[in-house]
Amino acid sequence: MSSFWRHLDKLESYICQLLLAAFVCLLFVQIISRSVFGNSITWIEELSVFMFVWFAYFGASYAARMYAHNRVSFHLNRMPRSVARWIEAAGDLVWVGFNLVFIRYAIEYISLLKPFVKAQTLGWPMKWVMLVLPIAFALMTLRILQVNYLKLVLGQDPRDPDEVDVAALAAGAKPEAA
Repeated sequence: MSSFWRHLDKLESYICQLLLAAFVCLLFVQIISRSVFGNSITWIEELSVFMFVWFAYFGASYAARMYAHNRVSFHLNRMPRSVARWIEAAGDLVWVGFNLVFIRYAIEYISLLKPFVKAQTLGWPMKWVMLVLPIAFALMTLRILQVNYLKLVLGQDPRDPDEVDVAALAAGAKPEAA
């Protein structure tokens, strides 16, 4: 099973990297086209927006895996870790509930889109563009459950991505990857 999670980690990471690199390159081409040649390539802006949205949603799923979503944790840091884990799990349960409701309504919304509803310049059916919503929220739900399994069943706390090991940095060590 851990092989599955490692492959999913890599897949999400590669999707995010690919989308980020692609939309930045496309926007660079658009800037050069406008500035140097005085001509705008209309489909680049629309495709860049779609890629950015997909990047943001897949990035949110990956951030859930890395335990990197913003949380108010001051009060949790003052509690015994065993108690704080259960309070975090309760909050995550609400998050999972929200995600499940969102997935349901996203699927309903996509199914209501008519075939003639298309992206303005690319001409793509918007059903395919909007498909990122249920996919990313389902992935995010899986990641939330995965992190809670690690915390509650295996007793492994993910490293806080905002925490810096000052002693290791002073000793010249590279910061750990999350």
